[in-house]
Amino acid sequence: MVRCPECGGVIDLEEDEVEEGEVLACPECEVELEVTKTKPVQVNVISDEEEEAGTKEEKEDDEEDEEEEVEEET
Repeated sequence: MVRCPECGGVIDLEEDEVEEGEVLACPECEVELEVTKTKPVQVNVISDEEEEAGTKEEKEDDEEDEEEEVEEET
């Protein structure tokens, strides 16, 4: 059992039911949570900033890949 860091709601999780890095939603407030530790189970809220940073990094990687492909073609 773990508590949601956002709303304090109880989330019924057992150590053997989750993996580190797994993303789940709080049943009370529906915020996205990432499992950061399994023994004991700990979760952190996935913030919008982290999601945006991940999206930005992915875009930059895609742009770099496209540039490399163009260079290879010439």
